[in-house]
Amino acid sequence: MKEEYFRWYSPHLGRDTQMLVFGHDGYPVIVFPTSMGNFAQNKDFGLIESARWFVEQGLIKIYCPDGIDNDSWYNKSIDPATRIHNHILYEKMIIDDVIHRAIFETWKTRVALAGCSFGAYHAVNLAFRHPDKVSHIFSMGGAFDIKQQLDGYYSDEVFYNNPPDFIPGLNLDDIKHLQIVLGTSENDMCKGQNYWFSDILNKKGLPHWLDERPFADHDWPIWKEMFPHYLSLIH
Repeated sequence: MKEEYFRWYSPHLGRDTQMLVFGHDGYPVIVFPTSMGNFAQNKDFGLIESARWFVEQGLIKIYCPDGIDNDSWYNKSIDPATRIHNHILYEKMIIDDVIHRAIFETWKTRVALAGCSFGAYHAVNLAFRHPDKVSHIFSMGGAFDIKQQLDGYYSDEVFYNNPPDFIPGLNLDDIKHLQIVLGTSENDMCKGQNYWFSDILNKKGLPHWLDERPFADHDWPIWKEMFPHYLSLIH
């Protein structure tokens, strides 16, 4: 399985950032790390290995960018407005440096977004904010209400980065092409969030798959089962 490491200066972040890329060809899949994780986390915990067959067959090319949760949502030493401002800078970096690169390298018009736990928030939020760039969403053990990270602070920027708030107002024609999987499990601490979010999508008239797996916790073993299954849905 081909693996490449990239490090570059991001003008949006004002510092260097890093990424691992797996594969030589195939549909581009961007996988976000979990809360406060880095670019190597999905490799280190075996998620990338679970997709080896798809990568080696040239069906999928996986991009694992760095995260900046320590400087945004999880940095309680800075005020909430700065937390969300830093997140928006991160989103701009992902679009300009990762998504555009993935589309250019694979000759596709859109990308798939995936993530486990808090990485699923990043995937879902970015996909619905920029559906013209995204085809698939693979959420594994995700939670989607970001307000819990902001100590009661609320603004327009919070609204437009909180999927349960802004999705009901979206134009259905702009998002109905999205292929959405909400993966959860019997003992997932985020199971309730997934059922709640599924209900929001149902009320919007947006088809999706709410996939609850039995006898599993909010942890890597079940996510490593889900990920290759979801990748098989890309055609």
